[in-house]
Amino acid sequence: MTHPHLRPATEALAVEFGLSKDEWGLVLQKLGRTPNVTELGIFSVMWSEHCSYKSSRAHLAKFPTSGPRVIYGPGENAGAVDIGEGLACIFKMESHNHPSFIEPYQGAATGVGGILRDVFTMGARPVALMNALRFGDPEHPKTRRLVDGVVRGIGGYGNCVGVPTVGGETNFHRGYNGNILVNAMAVGIARADRIFTSAAKGAGNPVVYVGAKTGRDGIHGATMASAEFTEEAESQRPTVQVGDPFLEKLLIEACLELMESDAIVGIQDMGAAGLTSSSVEMASKGGAGIVLDIDAIPAREENMSPYEFMLSESQERMLMVLKPGREAEAEKIFTKWGLDAAVIGHTTDTGRLQLVWKGETVCDLPLGPLADEAPKYERPYRKPEPPAALEPTAVPPMPFPLALTKIMSCPDMASKRWIWEQYDRHVMGDTVQDSSSDAAIVRLHGSTRALAISCDVTPRYVQADPYEGGKQAVAENWRNLTAVGATPIAITDNLNFGNPQRPEIMGQIVAAIEGMAEACRTLDFPVVSGNVSLYNETNGQAIPPTPAVGGVGLLEDVQRRADLAGMKEGDVLILVGRTHGALGSSLYLRECFGREDGAPPPVDLALEKRTGDVVRGLIERGAVHTVHDLSDGGLACAAADMALASGVGVYLEPHAALPAHAWLFGEDQARYLIAVAPHEADEVYEAAERAGVDAEPVGVAGGCEIAYGDEAVDLADLRAANEGWLPAYMGGGV
Repeated sequence: MTHPHLRPATEALAVEFGLSKDEWGLVLQKLGRTPNVTELGIFSVMWSEHCSYKSSRAHLAKFPTSGPRVIYGPGENAGAVDIGEGLACIFKMESHNHPSFIEPYQGAATGVGGILRDVFTMGARPVALMNALRFGDPEHPKTRRLVDGVVRGIGGYGNCVGVPTVGGETNFHRGYNGNILVNAMAVGIARADRIFTSAAKGAGNPVVYVGAKTGRDGIHGATMASAEFTEEAESQRPTVQVGDPFLEKLLIEACLELMESDAIVGIQDMGAAGLTSSSVEMASKGGAGIVLDIDAIPAREENMSPYEFMLSESQERMLMVLKPGREAEAEKIFTKWGLDAAVIGHTTDTGRLQLVWKGETVCDLPLGPLADEAPKYERPYRKPEPPAALEPTAVPPMPFPLALTKIMSCPDMASKRWIWEQYDRHVMGDTVQDSSSDAAIVRLHGSTRALAISCDVTPRYVQADPYEGGKQAVAENWRNLTAVGATPIAITDNLNFGNPQRPEIMGQIVAAIEGMAEACRTLDFPVVSGNVSLYNETNGQAIPPTPAVGGVGLLEDVQRRADLAGMKEGDVLILVGRTHGALGSSLYLRECFGREDGAPPPVDLALEKRTGDVVRGLIERGAVHTVHDLSDGGLACAAADMALASGVGVYLEPHAALPAHAWLFGEDQARYLIAVAPHEADEVYEAAERAGVDAEPVGVAGGCEIAYGDEAVDLADLRAANEGWLPAYMGGGV
């Protein structure tokens, strides 16, 4: 009797697997025959949005992806940039959104595990993790449980695997009620002359499976991640994988040990679509073919079929192609680390994926249609109409103490200490600055140099105007790296959007990418890796468009850096940059008046670069040490952040030309707040004047209040409000 997975597939099954009727017709055309169910499963995951980027590939090509430091751009497991002294930084960001909504602990944990594998697959030792989290309305009945599970999952995996989680961002908005976002970023360091890629070139090379055994968990995970949610999302729990961070730690060490030899031809993480995507990508990139012996795959469960082996997303597994005769060497290393290593096939020159099971060929597919020839759509889109600018006078004032307290204690701005204290931020001993800074700083081990890392996007800006919001996401990331004194090098991105088959959503995607691309070009900040996560919606309700940006910068001397916690009594506060009082789509508008209207602040990229270069130059010369970029909440909230971090109050001078609320809470871009001793202020003004950049004194540090004119908030009261919200919420008290 024929096994069900070897019977001929049908159009109805193709639709169930996530393919359209047209795509089913294309499969028949490419093959010249009807595939069996196993072959259809392979097509369905390789043609899923998650693996093929079929709706976004045409637009992703707009990103600048090269530069003097870029070693590998998009297309590899992760991006690689030259950081000098024979070293490369390898980094990438990826989503685990759908799995984390269904099963928050394991969804988030395996997201961390997967992004770590993308980095060490290329020969890098992971040195830092970051995350960008978006949750629904705190009042929503699922939100508290999701926050708890996701944070525990990230901490549980990262802490156990021994890589510090050094920062990130966490937002709340009702737009994520039915579809949270969990974006994980990993950064590693490799020798620049020993970076490994996935291309499996040449015929007759052994294909070796290493790591954990394969089970039935995560089957069709890539397909699930490429579809909208319905109310029955929890029923998809079997598509979520289970992670083992201790096994991953062993896998890191075993792979890095084998990488010290010259045995490896190509290596690939088994991520989304598991053995299918890894084998197809390796063989197709190498211009080869591949034969796999299903019976040789280490199995965790009984009676698994080829379909289950190929589509399982069991964690902590890698696929590698070795030079002939090096199998025993690899097996010895992996056995030493207590891991499976099995030769499960060999490369060919056929350009085909062939599976053998119980002595019979049960799958025989050309690689082209599975990889480079996968569908690529120019989906119709409707360009979004940007809203009108909001004049400061069109927004009502609110007493300064009330407005500042409201904003600083709102879910987005409240201290996330409850979250980051669950993460080991200092394991490995090289974390110099962490979650409390504009950017995390991780020392290059044994060196005076360091990396700066940041994650940024302001979804409310992208919702209002995807083009300007896309520009701003890149600009704010560049600004955060600059604010600690780092030279920005490159970014990875995680483009989280709704259903691309809706023209208005596709319009958001196109506009955001074009805005991001413009910012990357102007700021010399190329895109070297990334991830696209679409269909983030439930019952037709899309998330706010959220193109998260993860950036990396370099500090040549870690002693010449800035922080926001060094403000001292008597310091002068200098605002570098120009203020117009932009209140459209601002936190002031949302938190004080429940409004989310108006154009976001425009981003003048040339001004952004000029202003940032001035500030970075001052930090590099050792002229300033206390700097904070201005973003959410504008000047008042930046000053409050510095006051809370430094433990000293601030007096802000009233502004003659702008209404008080616009001056204090406007979110104009390309601005930094610097605190210096009075005798050091002239150097800041002179540097700004030489560059044609505005700089003006706006206040002085001292006392135990944050004051504006004759209105004030007690610093202790503000700290209680800022630090109290999240613990009270998670304790059930809010």
